[in-house]
Amino acid sequence: MIGLSLVIAAAAAASEPKLQLTGEWRQGNVILGRTAPGARVFFNAQAVRVSPQGQFVLGLDRDESPHAELRLVLPSGAEERHAFTVQVRTYAVQRIDGLPPDQVSPPLEMQPRIAEEARRVQAARQRDTARTDFTGGFIWPCRGPISGVFGSQRILNGTPKQPHYGVDVAVPSGTPVRAPAGGIVSLAAPDLYYTGGTLMIDHGHGLSSVFSHLSRLRVKPGQEVRQGDLVAEVGATGRATGPHLHWGVNWFDARVDAALLAGPMPTSGDGGRKSESGD
Repeated sequence: MIGLSLVIAAAAAASEPKLQLTGEWRQGNVILGRTAPGARVFFNAQAVRVSPQGQFVLGLDRDESPHAELRLVLPSGAEERHAFTVQVRTYAVQRIDGLPPDQVSPPLEMQPRIAEEARRVQAARQRDTARTDFTGGFIWPCRGPISGVFGSQRILNGTPKQPHYGVDVAVPSGTPVRAPAGGIVSLAAPDLYYTGGTLMIDHGHGLSSVFSHLSRLRVKPGQEVRQGDLVAEVGATGRATGPHLHWGVNWFDARVDAALLAGPMPTSGDGGRKSESGD
């Protein structure tokens, strides 16, 4: 019986996939991976968390280099290297004129506040937890016209600023915002300088969502949420020109395109199932 068990175990190990990848190698995209349990994965020399089941995720930044390498170290010690060409995207230019001067260049006295808030956001972005909520797919947190796209270069009152790292959905204040995927609330701040009411959800392995300009937060830090749960309400807080939802997704410091995760915008409804707690 012991010998038979060893044969079965060896056969099962031989049938384990060395590497399975889902997703297009394109700037702003997310790659889902699966490998043999116990294997180690390195993306461009960066160690990547791998679940006990062999699951992992990678995020390709808005400006990801065209050349990428994945190194796989199997439990046996065997090593594989895989090279990929990342498709370069062309991004739109978004011009917004007529803004108050402090929405283009904040007053000097605001700099300490801005730096402290950036530190809090960065700390939430660097979380590397064992959760694998990202494997369950993503839905739109709310539905409506898309008024701002990922990656566009913003020119405010004629001054070039950092690119737009999320997708904007133009819906009225008070519109429910639902969790696009399960996770843990890693930040819930009612009034950040730039982004106003701001919520972040940790989906595991460094992948996180951020929602900005919210009028109301419906969850607290450390709270676990499921896909479709009510988490906030749309607003026009912070440096917003009108009510809308800004939804961004990050893999650590890599800015990825939320719209690619959620797919085409559905034509009606508020996105996701109702939370048991109601609205």
